[in-house]
Amino acid sequence: MANSGLGFFDKRGEYFPTPEEASVSDLSSLLGRIGEGDSLAPGIAAMLLEKRAEIERIFVDHDDMTRQVLEAVVATQDKADNVAALPRRK
Repeated sequence: MANSGLGFFDKRGEYFPTPEEASVSDLSSLLGRIGEGDSLAPGIAAMLLEKRAEIERIFVDHDDMTRQVLEAVVATQDKADNVAALPRRK
């Protein structure tokens, strides 16, 4: 009798029974080999997936801070265009 099932595949086409395992495999591949001996990448990848919400918040905060820096640079440049140079003393 035929059976059916649900499976998940990483980007290399390797089968995994859960989406978490497939995602950890993809993240591990992205990270590459970390450390000596057995790679630490799979453990780090699992931690990244587990801490996903916190990591995404950090990236949102990072993007906001980067935007603020760019706005400050633009504001400074706008003010610099309105400043007249003082004559040099002799």
